[in-house]
Amino acid sequence: MKLDKQTRTVDLDPRDPFFFNDPYPAYEFIRQASPAFFWKQFGLWCFIGFADVNRLLRDKRFGRQILHVATREELGLEPPKEHLKRFDAVEAHSLLELEPPEHTRLRTLVNRAFVSRQVEKLRPEIEVLTHETIDAFGGKGEVELIRQFAEPIPVSVIARMLGVPLELTDQLLDWSHRMVRMYVLHRTEAIERDADAAAADFALCLRELISDRRKNPRDDLLSHMIRTERNGQRLTDDELISTSVLLLNAGHEATVHQTGNAVKTILERNLSPATLFADRQACEATIEEALRFDAPLHMFTRYALEDVRLGDDIVIAKGEQIGLMLGAANRDPAQFADAATFNPGRADQANVSFGAGIHFCIGAPLARLEMQISLPILFERLPALRINGTPKYRDAYHFHGLERLDLSW
Repeated sequence: MKLDKQTRTVDLDPRDPFFFNDPYPAYEFIRQASPAFFWKQFGLWCFIGFADVNRLLRDKRFGRQILHVATREELGLEPPKEHLKRFDAVEAHSLLELEPPEHTRLRTLVNRAFVSRQVEKLRPEIEVLTHETIDAFGGKGEVELIRQFAEPIPVSVIARMLGVPLELTDQLLDWSHRMVRMYVLHRTEAIERDADAAAADFALCLRELISDRRKNPRDDLLSHMIRTERNGQRLTDDELISTSVLLLNAGHEATVHQTGNAVKTILERNLSPATLFADRQACEATIEEALRFDAPLHMFTRYALEDVRLGDDIVIAKGEQIGLMLGAANRDPAQFADAATFNPGRADQANVSFGAGIHFCIGAPLARLEMQISLPILFERLPALRINGTPKYRDAYHFHGLERLDLSW
């Protein structure tokens, strides 16, 4: 890594294994020089402090969408790629990529299913699913935790909520993984074409399910979204597809990463699961600290919706993006005492792992509940868990999750 202190430019390859396996030393090195830096590889200004990130996530001068306030010609953007036409169609109505008023309308129509009191009703079902998942490998003495535990639980839960047949979960994971590769740096045309094909297959599958639910509604989220009305408006099929893809993808991606990161943290530090998960309050505190300590998403970008001056000398022109460094903000020593120490009992507990503002993760209550249930059961049933080998993180920055986590007992 190279850092020019005068221009605050950082030359750091996010695909360098030394970085993506442990980005925190780099964050601290940068933090000592400046709370903001220009990341050469991404071509944008990034903000690393908790207060700045938390504030900018809520700043309405920035948004996830830009073409509602400017044209491609104004911004000098290339025209859409023909070979990404089907992928773009799926993303066109994604909650994650919209701003008010469309974002407000769509979020209102699906939000009810994800509020804490609704999600809490899933507790018995998640407990049973966790035990069944462990039953499948518990007698073997070893497991690769990501594929055999961290993935099956959240993808099964969100599929059941939506009403997607459970036999499709492996296919859902495949489509999701192929689409998510679109968000890594230096993607190739082959990756783009593969993501487009995955999006097309995903959309076709959902279109068939939507057609069935219109004729034969059930007690599931897809049927709920079809019949929900607000001010005389309903979701179109295209909006239903985009929303369902987002919920299925985001509904497991962060939870999978965070589950692996949390188990790795607990085992590497030889922490006591009996203490960490002693009761519901202790369990909730442990999960919140895990989210702070080793977050599943390390950078979230925003477009400037107008020319914005940040501080004395940083001007973000309309249409330019900024990077909000979630993982770094969670380790900010200006916000957290002993920020690099895992301490569920800390009085300054907070994190920005699920974002903030209008784009705060709609599935946060579900992700929290899944981990509050699954992790205590895992450690209770397999108390002698230990790590085999050296865990390696995926080469997929800004996502931060393990490629695999081999355990034995």
